[in-house]
Amino acid sequence: MNLQKSYLYDKYSETGAKLVNFAGWEMPISFKGLIQEHAAVRNSAGFFDISHMGVISIKGKNLKDNIQKFFPTNLNSISEGQSCYSLLLNNSGGIIDDLIIYDIGTQEDNLSEIFLIVNASRYEIDMKWLKNNLEDNQLLIKDAKKGKSLIALQGKNSYKYFEDWTGYKVDHLRTFGCENKIISKLSNSEKIFFAKTGYTGEDGLEILLPHNLALDLWDFLVSNNVVPCGLGARDTLRLEAGLPLYGQELTEEITPYEAGLGWVVNLENNHNFFGRNSLEKLSSKKIEKKLVGIEVVGKAIARKGCIIYKNNIEIGIITSGSWSPTLLKPIALGYIESQYVDLKEEVEIKIRDKFYSGIISKKSFYKKDLTNFTLKELS
Repeated sequence: MNLQKSYLYDKYSETGAKLVNFAGWEMPISFKGLIQEHAAVRNSAGFFDISHMGVISIKGKNLKDNIQKFFPTNLNSISEGQSCYSLLLNNSGGIIDDLIIYDIGTQEDNLSEIFLIVNASRYEIDMKWLKNNLEDNQLLIKDAKKGKSLIALQGKNSYKYFEDWTGYKVDHLRTFGCENKIISKLSNSEKIFFAKTGYTGEDGLEILLPHNLALDLWDFLVSNNVVPCGLGARDTLRLEAGLPLYGQELTEEITPYEAGLGWVVNLENNHNFFGRNSLEKLSSKKIEKKLVGIEVVGKAIARKGCIIYKNNIEIGIITSGSWSPTLLKPIALGYIESQYVDLKEEVEIKIRDKFYSGIISKKSFYKKDLTNFTLKELS
């Protein structure tokens, strides 16, 4: 199998990356080590090559009206320079993908533009779904990542490093704010897209930029001792923050209500969208299973597929689990029957043919005030 490679691939070997196959891409699982990378993001800043993810551009007139049917979220709740988290749903209300929608505003050709940043494993599926269901053939849909790389700079000092590199202040942008502009220090012709979004539970930026500038940004960050981070740290960071991962917490068989994402479904907006009829019916019924956080007692790690029990009765399944470098204990996400979702409810998890106690918790295990732990404490 020929794996896709990021334009930044050669930089991996320079920094000692360990590589894995992720969604058909050869990507770094770690550089200096998961613990150090995780700590760097929590304490200061780290950066990720996320060029495996998809970036879809949709352009046209009356754009939001023409694509509103794809999203349960009211697109008019954001304006130019803003973004929101949302979902692509199928007709049954199942989740095709979770994504962030960025309003880029009106461009030079007088057309409105929206960016969608989507999961690597779902990019082709998302594109097909959008193209097959777009009725206005005047809308332009394309790969916005062509000729560009995507980098996530995350951590409380991330804005400072970005400003030092670009000479451009970003303090006017709120969380989930975005811009697509020429920054004269870097280029007189090519735009850089950047947004105050991320997947770590920390402040940060996601940056879409031409390949040559991505190489320059990589070198700048490394020269300033900002740690390159791999998929391993990305997973522990997102798990601590209680953020779902497609293919684990989210699938086409899972609905937003089961995943705890009902807040993105704006039924009160009265707009039609794929899956609306199914979700309207579900909204008036008791949800049979829900996604919860679980703190595992002891040091055993509950991995995806481990079964959850209560009084010797199977009640659910683990979708993600890891050791938490911040909390210094095993944590997990999983779906369980709704009658057992109360906080501090005790359950049992079968891990390698042994049973371990677990305690139901909030999905978000981590808060920002837990930062400033040291590597010594984590070793």
